[in-house]
Amino acid sequence: MRLTDAFAGRRVLLTGHTGFKGSWLALWLERLGASVTGLALDPPTDPCNFAVSDVAGTLAADHRLDVRDLDAVAKVLADAAPEVVFHLAAQSLVRESYQAPLETFDVNVIGTAAVCEAVRRRGQPCVLVVVSSDKCYENLEQGRAFVEDDPMGGRDPYSASKGATELVVSSYRSSFFDPARLDRHGVRLSSARAGNAIGGGDWTADGIVADTVRALVAGRPVQVRNPTAIRPWQHLLEPLSGYLTLAARLLGDDPGRFCRGWNFGPAAGDQATVRELEDRFLSAWGGGRWVDCSDPDQPPEATVLRLGIGLARRELDWHPRWSLDEAIQRTVGWYRRYYDGGGAGMRQATLEDIAAYEQAAPRKE
Repeated sequence: MRLTDAFAGRRVLLTGHTGFKGSWLALWLERLGASVTGLALDPPTDPCNFAVSDVAGTLAADHRLDVRDLDAVAKVLADAAPEVVFHLAAQSLVRESYQAPLETFDVNVIGTAAVCEAVRRRGQPCVLVVVSSDKCYENLEQGRAFVEDDPMGGRDPYSASKGATELVVSSYRSSFFDPARLDRHGVRLSSARAGNAIGGGDWTADGIVADTVRALVAGRPVQVRNPTAIRPWQHLLEPLSGYLTLAARLLGDDPGRFCRGWNFGPAAGDQATVRELEDRFLSAWGGGRWVDCSDPDQPPEATVLRLGIGLARRELDWHPRWSLDEAIQRTVGWYRRYYDGGGAGMRQATLEDIAAYEQAAPRKE
């Protein structure tokens, strides 16, 4: 399946297009020939990939508004008349959720409900892919990989908000967008749960790669909070390709069978500890050191997160393409190019990574 065949000439609404993953997805969609309308708040960081990769220049329209504003979202939806909606707008940080729990629940849960409700009120067929997180699952720290039918949960506000997001999606699918009745409503609704994404252009506060790069550029040791924690690390192009593949399936034949939740994570061997990620990153960078700054009084985070991707492999024929080492090399290369070149040419750097990913062979197991 060629993604250009699915998206060329399509009208796409992308929420969260000013963020890290959203900015990369906007560029990829434009490369595939889609006409992209963005809906988001202003970029959350400075610098940001949205600016340095000149994402604004690729958009058919750029709307700056709060995704919780149902009337405003509904108006954008009516004007853009999208055939595909990718909902990425969210509060995406675990530690931030401890500082602002109500806002985290409001943005992630009510914001998702507002997008679903705007689609319902519009009353026109479309594909709607809601992006969630691997942290949506009830994590009992058993160490096994989560699969799509595991129960939702979350001990911290962020994780709980993502579990609740999935419940909102499931409720709208059952109540209004029944896959067995697509001929009546035409809305093909799915959710996508990704692993921990790394890549160029991420300056998120408290992000492991962002914190590492900031420290290395400043000549400081990298402060690492949870070196033994295990995460499903992946280059952000892996889950983005999953979202695109899922949407393409929903645009194709027999879409009802794809209306459900899906995991998009790394190959099993690339789920590594924070310590392993940091050691490999510093090796690829060519120097630097990290120090353990774990604090028993810091807000708790999950010790082990693993994501099973067997369903996506079998049913979507989606497979990871880059190993963890390749993902790290690509990420380091992007930041080196940014800092060595004074921020110039980063749109081309981003597009080159996308092109390289497209050409890489799927890692089938």
